[in-house]
Amino acid sequence: MSVTPAERRPIVSADDFDLSDYDFWARPMHEREHAFQLLRGLERPAFYREPEIDFAPPGPGYYALVRHADILEASRNPEVFCSGDGGATNIPDMPPEFTEYFGSMINMDDPRHARLRRIVSRAFTPKMIKQFEADVDAAAVRIVDDLLAKGSGCDFVTEVAAKLPLKIICDMMGIPEKDYGFVFDRSNVILGGFDPEYGGSDVSSIAERLLMAGLELNQLVQDLGAHRTEHPTSDLTSSLVNANIDGERLTAQELGSFFILLVVAGNETTRNAISYGLRLLTQNPDQRALWLSDIDGHAPGAVEEIVRLASPVNYMRRKVTRDHEMNGTLYRKGEKVVLYYWAANRDEAVFTDPLRFDILRTEGPHVGFGGPGPHFCLGAHLARREITVMFRELLRRVPGIEGHRPERLYSSFINGIKHMECVF
Repeated sequence: MSVTPAERRPIVSADDFDLSDYDFWARPMHEREHAFQLLRGLERPAFYREPEIDFAPPGPGYYALVRHADILEASRNPEVFCSGDGGATNIPDMPPEFTEYFGSMINMDDPRHARLRRIVSRAFTPKMIKQFEADVDAAAVRIVDDLLAKGSGCDFVTEVAAKLPLKIICDMMGIPEKDYGFVFDRSNVILGGFDPEYGGSDVSSIAERLLMAGLELNQLVQDLGAHRTEHPTSDLTSSLVNANIDGERLTAQELGSFFILLVVAGNETTRNAISYGLRLLTQNPDQRALWLSDIDGHAPGAVEEIVRLASPVNYMRRKVTRDHEMNGTLYRKGEKVVLYYWAANRDEAVFTDPLRFDILRTEGPHVGFGGPGPHFCLGAHLARREITVMFRELLRRVPGIEGHRPERLYSSFINGIKHMECVF
């Protein structure tokens, strides 16, 4: 049952909240920040019961890893903290059909993970991303043209932040423009969590909606892949279906699952970083002025700081494969740990005044693209490029743009902004 804000227990100690309670993720951001600060101050990671989901069996619970050092070490040891046993994108163990559709490589371990990553990674090297630079630049120009034509007061998320990554990913894959809206809507359903705007209030139908959205996206790209097998072009789908690396090819199902990963991880997360970036500039006019003083020179640091504070993906889950001691805590085989990237990116042991937006910050590294190791974000180069180009265009042509009244996504997994009015 949902709890109204007036009924919520004030957060004074770590006993006053439960990360598995969805109501926690609807609390104001300052309360969430305080809660994770309390967790980082504990002697050992807190242990929680698992969220109850109708279509997943009850699990043994999990440890919440909220310190930067814990997340770095767990990420560097995938043979101990595995992703493939029940999936990494949900805390409860998911049925096989969910892990196949939603997450692709994220929900796998080596050697299968390494095989898929080897096939698809060639499309995301810095050299390959450079080939898309002109497309990214042109798309950003067109988006700001449209923004200026619409005028002040429109929804920044739907009119700006969501458009650039959606177009680039669809263009890379060869998805026609007429299907952009279809892809956007289905990715919202997949990451909508329990948000009522995306049908999340009807808990009994969550599994059906998720699977249907996954099936539709999967079928869209499988149909395209079948066509590109016979009629290849220069797009990424053609490269993937015709790739033969050391005798290995993607199956049709693997192609579909990878596309879902791409549109969810590459589209939703980048759009949320861009949205949070505008909000941070609105709240920190001194940092806006500093960035405006050297737009290109300050861009790299500003983008990293935006990703650190936005932390679009709140967490990933791992399962312990054998007894293992890490930073003074013993984890037993079969236990679960949840890596809260959002919390680690605010760790006082690593970042001075961690809640402050500072585009000149040199501390880190942040884990906004995941921790080091085999699951570090494959599209990090592309995401950085898109965020850089979008803000370069905005700061040059609409330097005073501000974002107001952000509506947050009701989700424990994605730290998202659904809507935000922009004023200029």
